[in-house]
Amino acid sequence: MTFLFDKNNHFNLANMVTFFNIASGIMAMYFLTHGEFFGAALFAWLGGAFDIIDGKIARKYQLSTEFGVQLDSYADFLSFVIVPTMFIYFGVIDGKELFLNTPIVVAVLVYYVISGLRRLIQFNIEAEAGEVGKYFVGIPTPLGAILLWLVYLGWTFNIYPTLFGLSPEYIVLALMVFIGYMLNSKVKIKHL
Repeated sequence: MTFLFDKNNHFNLANMVTFFNIASGIMAMYFLTHGEFFGAALFAWLGGAFDIIDGKIARKYQLSTEFGVQLDSYADFLSFVIVPTMFIYFGVIDGKELFLNTPIVVAVLVYYVISGLRRLIQFNIEAEAGEVGKYFVGIPTPLGAILLWLVYLGWTFNIYPTLFGLSPEYIVLALMVFIGYMLNSKVKIKHL
C-alpha cells in the first residue's frame, strides 16, 4: 500500500480521492438523465466533498504533482461545470426548448460550459503544484456550481417572478450567463 503515498504514482491517495470525485460526477449525470434529482444532488455534493478532501490530502502528504493538478481540473470540469449545467437543463429546461427558443437555450448552456472550461484552463496555467494562493481571481467552479444549485432551488420554489413578460426559465438562463461571466471575471475571492 506504499503506492498510496508515492507522489509519482498516478494512483496515490490524493488522486484516488479525485477519482472518487469523478465517479460521483458520473453518477450524478446518470441520475439526472433518469429524472432522479435527489440522487443527482446527493452525488453532486459528494463530489464536492471529495474535491475538498483530495486537496487537503495532497498538501498534507506532499502528493501534489502536475498530473494531480490536471486530474483535479478534469474532475472539477465534470462535477462543477457539466453536472450543474445538466441540472439546469434537466431540472428547468427539458421539454421547453421550443417554447424558450432553442438557439437561446443552447447558446446559454454552451456559454456556461466554455466559461467553466476556460476558467479551469487559466487556473492550471497559473497554478503551481501544491501551492495555494490567498485569492482566486474570478469565482472558482465549485462556487459557480453552488450558485447554480441555488438558482435551481429558486426555480424549484418558484421565487422568480415573470418579469417584462419573460418566463422564470429565462431568468434562470440569465442568471446562468451572469455566473458564467463571473467565473472569468477579475473579482477576487479569498481562498478558504
